[in-house]
Amino acid sequence: MKLILNENMDDIELTKAYNEALIAVAKENPNVVDVEADVANCIFGPNFQKEFPERYIDLGICEQSLSSVSAGMSAVGMVPFCHTFAVFASRRMCDQNYISCAYAKNNVKIVASAPGISSGENGGTHHANEDIALVRPITDITIMEPADSAAMRWAVKNAAENFGVYYIRAERYGQKRIYADDAEFKIGQANVIREGNDVTLIAEGNLMLDASLKAADLLAAEGISARVVDIFTIKPIDVDTIVKCANETGAIVTVENHSITGGLGSAVAEVLVDQFCAVPMKRIGVPNRFGEVGQIPDLQKVMHMTPEDIAAAAKTVIGGKK
Repeated sequence: MKLILNENMDDIELTKAYNEALIAVAKENPNVVDVEADVANCIFGPNFQKEFPERYIDLGICEQSLSSVSAGMSAVGMVPFCHTFAVFASRRMCDQNYISCAYAKNNVKIVASAPGISSGENGGTHHANEDIALVRPITDITIMEPADSAAMRWAVKNAAENFGVYYIRAERYGQKRIYADDAEFKIGQANVIREGNDVTLIAEGNLMLDASLKAADLLAAEGISARVVDIFTIKPIDVDTIVKCANETGAIVTVENHSITGGLGSAVAEVLVDQFCAVPMKRIGVPNRFGEVGQIPDLQKVMHMTPEDIAAAAKTVIGGKK
């Protein structure tokens, strides 16, 4: 795995990386279509429309139809990538995602932009803090959270080439680069970004992976060695890596841009219980509360999702080791 670390490289927004990747796969596959629900400007949709006007469909503000229409397109051989904000892609489209897409075994790629607190100033109604919890129990859905543009390009290409329902989270804000352009990924396999022996920080997405790496630096300054893992695929989750990290470091902190209920933290806890790994664990993420209007750094402070919060949680679980 080729990584880019400690170079402080800025990256493009994941939404822009998604659209560039979608245009690239559409050039290779004439069946790929872009289906929108009146928020295409938020994910650079007009760029796709300019390249393939006949394969660009904007249904307007009717998200349930976004899922159902995409399922219908799949049924006649098309490969729809349907996009809306994560709040709508999960809460509003839940039944259609279940029945029309997954249960009917269609080939639909659901792209959920602005998940969690990355919706920022849009406020509590638009903070998708529950989307993974809503999508994860649905059978036969793959959930990916690319951490940078390289991971996003791979995710889109993989989704286009493989039949099935995918749910891809795409944060909307300035990113830090994690991976090299030619990095390789695998569905259901996490990537160890930084080695460590005292505690493992398991993170998803660019916002919280970046915060975890900064937390690891804070811990290192105190002589604590933190392993940092990019979970990348939340479903199927990498059981082997989670168990290995639990056994080798003896303590786990999950770090997610999502509610601590039902998301990454819950998924990792399920693995540890099922695999009889009794290690201390804490969850960093949105507590059991609604979102609010604010810029992302301020929301991280309000929700206790900063590098300092992660480092404090790490010291707590280390202190809980037998």
